[in-house]
Amino acid sequence: MTDFGFYLVMTNPVVGYERCCEAAVKAGVRMVQLRMKDAPRDEVVAAARRLVAIAKGSETKIIVNDDPVAAAEAGADGVHVGQGDMSVAEVRARFPEIGIVGLSTHNILQARASLSANPDYIGVGPVYATPTKKIPDPTLGVSAAVEMIRAVPYPAVAIGGIDATTLPAVLRAGARNWAVVRAVCGSQDPYSAILALKKIEEECKVFR
Repeated sequence: MTDFGFYLVMTNPVVGYERCCEAAVKAGVRMVQLRMKDAPRDEVVAAARRLVAIAKGSETKIIVNDDPVAAAEAGADGVHVGQGDMSVAEVRARFPEIGIVGLSTHNILQARASLSANPDYIGVGPVYATPTKKIPDPTLGVSAAVEMIRAVPYPAVAIGGIDATTLPAVLRAGARNWAVVRAVCGSQDPYSAILALKKIEEECKVFR
């Protein structure tokens, strides 16, 4: 899998999942994750199916968080699993129709251990403090996150507390793929929020 840059994780977007996904597709975001923590599976599947329909024919890939069963039922492009979820190998064995399998990593040991699992990409975080998880993992900071990114041969996505204020430091340190949650999901105008972040990315490319 090649680098994809902007990765949008959708958790309770204020404008709704469909409108937020429409904005992401319109703005050319290549990876959109549906993260509906604690929601019943049938609700996740139904929402994921709507997002798959919105993204059909575009370059946007729809990823379902945590649940490969829901991802497969919805016809999503991929699933993102955590350290305590179904393993990458088991996902691929049981659900060959799922084309993309991502894995969360929270320290350098987990990043290095991912080499044997060979996911399509890893999440690296949280880079900065974030309230989006009930039990947050220890904050990495930019230097540790970049060490993890450089430890793997596949895309590594910096995530956690990334917004217009913190994104420049992450990009200038060497991150090529980065995820946001609140910076877009908390906006009444997600399309404009995405474009503003993508503009920052373009401006920071001169430092790479």
